[in-house]
Amino acid sequence: MRVRMKVQISGTRDGQLWPERGQTIDLPDSEAALLIATGIAEHDQEPDAEPAVEEATAPGAETSTPAKRRTTAKP
Repeated sequence: MRVRMKVQISGTRDGQLWPERGQTIDLPDSEAALLIATGIAEHDQEPDAEPAVEEATAPGAETSTPAKRRTTAKP
């Protein structure tokens, strides 16, 4: 079964490094099912498609106006 990795696993599998996050790998059904059940991988629905790239957007800049100083008249 082909799965897409959701996280990076350190170390090797059968002498090869695990694929990076977002890449796919063919695994025996039992091993793939275990990775899917634990949330480490997901079933690859479209084996020839490009992996979805997450894009973060920065929040808008916070702007504030300085508080007006109160002035008091001296007697």
